[in-house]
Amino acid sequence: MTTSRQDRRVVAAVYAGVVLTGITTIAPYADRATTHLLADHIRAGYPTYSQARVDSAVTTYLLLLSVVGALGVVAWLGTAWAVRAGKPWARPAATVMFVLGASVALAGLLTKDTSGDTGLPPALGWAGMAPCLAGVVALALLWRRPRTA
Repeated sequence: MTTSRQDRRVVAAVYAGVVLTGITTIAPYADRATTHLLADHIRAGYPTYSQARVDSAVTTYLLLLSVVGALGVVAWLGTAWAVRAGKPWARPAATVMFVLGASVALAGLLTKDTSGDTGLPPALGWAGMAPCLAGVVALALLWRRPRTA
């Protein structure tokens, strides 16, 4: 159980990260059903692609982003458990998870594909950065709290 007010704040920030990761994971599906930013972005980068090939690329991105999102949720929940349980390795593990998550988010935002444009449209790339905000807050709180045993 969470033993201190500071731990509760860390766990709250971690759960905010879970929520933001969930929203970020669902966003491309909402896009596919509504605005088609991802499909339009792929079509603009590869104008010779048939609709079937664009749809296949969108499906591939959805699968990739879903796996990344699921791994992110697992990492957040593992962090929450470690903090609540008072594990001495919670701080370094959370830091490693943040670095990995932020690296993946930055890759989604900045990596250019063979078309010369970023693989994801900017709106989805920036959405992928949202959980990093919760990560920064969680880490700041986690490293400020007194070390337990």
